Amino acid sequence: MNKKQKRTRNRIVLAIALFVVVYVVAELLPLSTWLGSETTALWVEFALFLVPYLIAGYDVLLRAAKNIGHGQVFDENFLMSVATIGAFALVLFPDSDPHMAEGAAVMLFYQVGELFQSYAVGKSRKSIADMMDIAPDFANVERDGRLVQVDPYEVAVGDEIVVKAGERVPLDGVVTSGTSQLDTAALTGESVPREVREGDEIISGCINMTGLITVRATKPFGESTVSRILELVENAAEKKAKTENFITRFARYYTPAVVGIAVLLAVVPPLVLGQSWSDWVQRGLIFLVVSCPCALVISVPLSFFGGIGGASRLGILVKGSNYLETLSHAETVVFDKTGTLTDGSFNVVAVHPSSDIDPDWLLSIAAHAEAYSNHPIALSVRAAYSGPIDQQRIDDVQEQSGHGVRARIDEHVVLVGNDKLMSECGVGCHDCELTGTILHVSLDGEYIGHIVIADVVKPDAAEAVAELRTAGVKKTVMLTGDRADVAAAVAKELGIDEFRAQLLPQDKVAEVEKLLEETHAHATGKGKLAFVGDGINDAPVLTRADIGIAMGAMGSDAAIEAADVVLMDDKPSNIARAIGIARKTMGIVWQNIVFALGVKFLVLILAAVGIANMWLAVFADVGVAVIAILNAMRAMNVRKR
Repeated sequence: MNKKQKRTRNRIVLAIALFVVVYVVAELLPLSTWLGSETTALWVEFALFLVPYLIAGYDVLLRAAKNIGHGQVFDENFLMSVATIGAFALVLFPDSDPHMAEGAAVMLFYQVGELFQSYAVGKSRKSIADMMDIAPDFANVERDGRLVQVDPYEVAVGDEIVVKAGERVPLDGVVTSGTSQLDTAALTGESVPREVREGDEIISGCINMTGLITVRATKPFGESTVSRILELVENAAEKKAKTENFITRFARYYTPAVVGIAVLLAVVPPLVLGQSWSDWVQRGLIFLVVSCPCALVISVPLSFFGGIGGASRLGILVKGSNYLETLSHAETVVFDKTGTLTDGSFNVVAVHPSSDIDPDWLLSIAAHAEAYSNHPIALSVRAAYSGPIDQQRIDDVQEQSGHGVRARIDEHVVLVGNDKLMSECGVGCHDCELTGTILHVSLDGEYIGHIVIADVVKPDAAEAVAELRTAGVKKTVMLTGDRADVAAAVAKELGIDEFRAQLLPQDKVAEVEKLLEETHAHATGKGKLAFVGDGINDAPVLTRADIGIAMGAMGSDAAIEAADVVLMDDKPSNIARAIGIARKTMGIVWQNIVFALGVKFLVLILAAVGIANMWLAVFADVGVAVIAILNAMRAMNVRKR
């Protein structure tokens, strides 16, 4: 609780204490006998209740007046001011019972509800701030033979920084010396430390746990992972869900409407039917108190805020409540295979040369052709080749997306790629009995063999697909550029409904377009399609889907830019958890909407027919708001594995 909240709390406690004293005096002591007149006693009671009323609610009255001056008339401050001043004004009607106690109580309980609301919002914000407390305070740079602490913004790309044990890594970079373990929990929600050594890439926001490491910065601080994540979280509140926008529009029209009804309720029966002014003015005032929409206006955004905060504790970053709402309607989940359902760590499992071709020479030719590619398959071929790569032998390298590589090696034209590349270049090739990615190799138009590369399915991938079905997802689809037999084997192992194989990047977009049409044509009309990819090669598809989810995005700029939901680790099981959090949050939102509107409309009817009193009105406003806020805070509750 901050200083402002503490001052407000102390003021309200003082006001409540004075209210209790005044209420006891007014109810138990014979003021009229002591003062010799019931009228005098009534005005003394008026003055006594006015003291706690003003102590508790002077700021509400000031805000109402200020907003009226700015043309913002119909808000909760205005409703509370009119209702409570009206309750005190009933003293002017001799035939009515005094209502100063109710007027003061309405203001007191309203302020208690506001304080509680402020505390709830502050707690949610603090929770997000704590779990996203990844911004480094400084970077250690060596100057004149000693380490000095500088602002991370002052470190340039290529500068070396020293990260001591217990310090937060300030910038993205590469470890140049030292070994250590990193705590990545603030980014991924993963409690198991990650080991790093010389040559490993490292991202900002992690905590160095054990050894001293030296890191060469590869990005300026403004473009680092930690800066991008903080910007993402800060901007999340700006992207509102349709439900949230509806509540804002609803309150804009609802409040003037109920004020108009309250005025008609107070004025028409006495003027037209000759009814008692005090009775109908009281009904109008009760109507105003009940109608205050604060329960909806605060609890709905708080629910979304809590859902986004709870997700971020698990390393699931949602860019706005609109994406959380869309994710809750996900009926079709489409996966990229490599790096999403599989590790993406390809390994050469077999080298099958043509007759009279040495296996090592075949692998050497392929490794040289793939020397300049960063594709996981190229990396695995180079890793399998034990010899050095001679750059002088390589010339005219052309990488063909989704097909392979063409290069000139020792003045010979070498093709390394899939059967499509071989077919396009008129090279005959044959299949392999082994399941895996087949990398065919040709030399000057002659087929010289193939290399079999296998990818490993992630340990929790099958569990993730099963959990998606439990979460209500109706169809799972896998897209891959790999061969049909490899895709079929993975799909069968994981229990995926459908797969599309041998797709180029543009083919994936076309397939997602078809699946979008199928999903949107469903009877409910609300079904959405989520695409899950590694965020590096899948940016076009991530953007085209109803909701794009990037997995294993630590340090991936493309993922953070293109996706709507970013999973900071590479566990497929977090996809189901993200959908579960989204559906839980939307459930809480609609619980609050139905509960708040249901109670309010019921008490409004009772107020209009004269059954509801001011105390019931207080519950319908403050009580409902407190219950809705408590319910909204449930969205924050997520369990780490």
